Amino acid sequence: METRNLRKERIGIVVSNKMDKSITVQIERRVKHPIYGKFVKKTNRFMAHDEINDCHIGDTVRIQETRPLSKNKCWRLVEIIERAK
Repeated sequence: METRNLRKERIGIVVSNKMDKSITVQIERRVKHPIYGKFVKKTNRFMAHDEINDCHIGDTVRIQETRPLSKNKCWRLVEIIERAK
């Protein structure tokens, strides 16, 4: 029996939870500029599936890649690491 491929996981901050069973997670990474060498912050936003509408804006969460759930949504919530204060 074949094992499943490892799925990508990301840690980010919830920036929107206005949708039903969906959240928007912003992921920030630091990239070194190829010429000048300065580290620049790059951000990506992913829509993720939140089955029980448990997340709030500002929560730090772990999301995992999954099959496409809708046009824009192919990530799902794994756990809430830290609640917003």
